[in-house]
Amino acid sequence: MSRGLAVLVGITAGCLVGMQAPINSRLGKTVGSFQAASFSFLVGTAVLVAIAAFVRGGLGSLGQVSQVPWWALVGGLLGAVYVTVALVAVRTLGASGLTAVVITGQLAVSVAIDRFGLLGVARAPVGLQRILGLVLLVAGVVLVVRK
Repeated sequence: MSRGLAVLVGITAGCLVGMQAPINSRLGKTVGSFQAASFSFLVGTAVLVAIAAFVRGGLGSLGQVSQVPWWALVGGLLGAVYVTVALVAVRTLGASGLTAVVITGQLAVSVAIDRFGLLGVARAPVGLQRILGLVLLVAGVVLVVRK
C-alpha cells in the first residue's frame, strides 16, 4: 500500500472511530452500556468472521494462535474496554472531547512503544518534534474539553 493510500485509509478509519462512540452511546442509553458494548462486539465479530471465511486462505492459521506471546491475544480485551469506556465518556465529553483525549492517549502510548521497541515494534528515536507534538495535543485537549 502506498503512503498516500495508507493516510487516506487511516483518515477513513478515524472518521469511523469518531462515529463509533456516539452510535454505541445511543444504543447504550436504551439497552445499557455493557449490553451495547457486547452487541457492538457481537456485530463486529460476525462481520469479521464472514470476511475471514471468504478471503484468500479462509480462516487461515488460527491453530497457531498458541504460538504467539500472551500479550498478542489481549487486543479484543483492550477493544472491549475502549468501546465500553467511550460509549459512557462521550455523554460527558461529547464526540470531539472524547476523540481529543483518546488520540492524545494513543499518541502518548505509541511514542513510548516506538521509543522502547515494545510489543514487537522496532525502536524509533523520540525527538523534540514528537515531544512538542504531544504537548500541543495536550493543549488541544484542554481547549476542546474546556467548558
